[in-house]
Amino acid sequence: MGKKFTKLLSLGALAASFTLMVSGCSGKKQNSTAQSKKDSIALITDSNGINDQSFNQAAWEGFKAYGKEHNLQKGSGYQYFQSNSATDYTPNFNQAAKSGYKTIFGIGYLLKDSVSAAAKKNPKKNFVIVDDVITGQKNVASVTFMSNQSSYLGGVAAAYSTKTNKVGFIGGAKSAIIGSFESGFKQGVEDAAKAMHKKITVSSQYVGNFTSTDKAKSMAQSMYADKCDVIFQAAGSAGNGVFQEAKAHNQTRLADQKVWVVGVDVDQQNMGEYKAKDGKKANFTLTSVLKGLNVVTKSLADDAVKGKFPGGKHLVYSLKGNGVSVTKGNLSPKAWAAVQKARTEIIAGKIKVAQN
Repeated sequence: MGKKFTKLLSLGALAASFTLMVSGCSGKKQNSTAQSKKDSIALITDSNGINDQSFNQAAWEGFKAYGKEHNLQKGSGYQYFQSNSATDYTPNFNQAAKSGYKTIFGIGYLLKDSVSAAAKKNPKKNFVIVDDVITGQKNVASVTFMSNQSSYLGGVAAAYSTKTNKVGFIGGAKSAIIGSFESGFKQGVEDAAKAMHKKITVSSQYVGNFTSTDKAKSMAQSMYADKCDVIFQAAGSAGNGVFQEAKAHNQTRLADQKVWVVGVDVDQQNMGEYKAKDGKKANFTLTSVLKGLNVVTKSLADDAVKGKFPGGKHLVYSLKGNGVSVTKGNLSPKAWAAVQKARTEIIAGKIKVAQN
């Protein structure tokens, strides 16, 4: 199952072999032996995988930055273990711990139970759960984001950009986390519409998971057909289907008649590139609602190296300090000004954004 190589020690008298382990069930072999136990970090993905152009990818960008800064190699200093389904979570945590990684990150609330179990089994290692909270375990740091705040800004952006006064929200699996995206977005739309003396409706649908791209594409098709001209997707890799439908829709129209997508987790500007009906290059990513996963993963890894890992603590990231944010994207000057004003008022406590 693995491919062995030999490292000579003590003038060739000793030989040690290491095995290239299969990461989860991805079918890709990856070197998963940590050589620097103090510095080493591992990332366990959810079923979306490392190249989801969203949550996992953002976390991995922080890993790569950390590895570069500390002169670590992928596969020995930092590594990811890809999960194809929930049954891969626990085996991947066990493999990461067994391979010698010191600080291990579980990306997403779906991994909560596996993080907790692995932390109990490996009390001398550091663990991080992202998007959920684990209490009573001193070697686990919990990280959550006030995505309702950044989603509010996405709602303001949508309200100031819609021409039809109809916008949409497509979520992945129903949960408190995705619910906070929806509620923040709806509140932002409502407040902005009120400020402009307009009535703007919001249509909401849930895919039921974070992987069914075709289902998300079909939902987007229905929303655009129903005259929604802005859709905020918070659906993991399933959300790629929203981009696919927007591209197909926009390619049949002139650039000034486009429909929009609001991206999530990372800057998804590049996913909005297309050619309009007249052959002109254009972009339909209105803005992206960001989580600072790259900053968080690198920061916690740095803390662990310094012996300051915040085990047992719950860290909350908000608009203050840019733990969450939105991009300027393709927003008009008027829309961007409204977004910036709302951001300032949220940070000052003048606007209270509901969680869900």
